[in-house]
Amino acid sequence: MPGGRLTQQERQQIALGLADGLPYAEIARRLGRPTSTITREVMRNGGPTAYRADLAHRATERRTQRRRQSAPRDPATPPQAHGRDPEAVREYAETFTTVLMGSGMPTMMSRVMACLTLTDTGSLTASELVQQLQVSPASISKAITFLESQGFVRRERDERRRERYIVDDDIWYRSMIASARSTAQIVDIARQGVGVLGPDTPAATRLENVARFLDFVSESITRAAEQARQILHTEPEASPGDSAGPNPDHA
Repeated sequence: MPGGRLTQQERQQIALGLADGLPYAEIARRLGRPTSTITREVMRNGGPTAYRADLAHRATERRTQRRRQSAPRDPATPPQAHGRDPEAVREYAETFTTVLMGSGMPTMMSRVMACLTLTDTGSLTASELVQQLQVSPASISKAITFLESQGFVRRERDERRRERYIVDDDIWYRSMIASARSTAQIVDIARQGVGVLGPDTPAATRLENVARFLDFVSESITRAAEQARQILHTEPEASPGDSAGPNPDHA
């Protein structure tokens, strides 16, 4: 049923599609499902290389059972801003979270990152994150520390002196710059190893190749991030003819 939960047979079709190298969109088209449903299903159950239909089906049943057993603290679902469908927002948040997890971000960090990103204000306090994600303050603190170290969030004090965690248009730029710096450190260490192991030895040659490759990648990422930031986040300059005041040259 297109609008309901995935069946075991559909999961078997997903596994066959992945084995055949089909993209998510094509698998979704064949099943009559949204692409986001297939993406979320695969990413939360091992990713495209480790997805198993039977394991995914059992894992989903366990998650469903846990949801039924855990009664919500507030049974009334708060209304969504801008007339959004609460269920559609919840499903999209799950999809966003699972894709972040697939990129290598740990589970709790992915949940916090998705929660902040999908908030209209782009900022939440620790207590607000605890309430929305229904997790402990310690989990939030650990997640924020990790995200901050990667350049994904920053902290500010609001008018009530509460610490707020903020995402903005520069988060991916800062994260890429942080990643490039980490890569540059690997380059430096690899080249130190060349001197330790001795030039022209197989191990030193391997390290030098690693250093050259990562050095090129790091510089390319930094250059691309700087260019994208300038192009996408710079306000266009007003031309001389755009002045709101009267032009003395015109009658």
